[in-house]
Amino acid sequence: MLTLEDCLALCELTREEIDAIAEHEHLPETLAMEMGEYLVHTVDGQKRIRRMIEDDIAEAQSRGDHRHSAALKLALKHFCEYHKDA
Repeated sequence: MLTLEDCLALCELTREEIDAIAEHEHLPETLAMEMGEYLVHTVDGQKRIRRMIEDDIAEAQSRGDHRHSAALKLALKHFCEYHKDA
């Protein structure tokens, strides 16, 4: 049986990027990982993931959650560095 850590090792996204997708789409982490892994292999999907993270940042800022906003900004920076079509 594969563990969550095994799946993460096979995924082209970081845990933080997957968590952002899960937060945005209100999905469990494993489903967010599956969705993200599918999306990351398409140009439109990469842009969609970028927008999800940007939406999460805006939501965190609107709640005054600066720590979470900063963590999401780091996730977005990493995502854009490794996925140039985003």
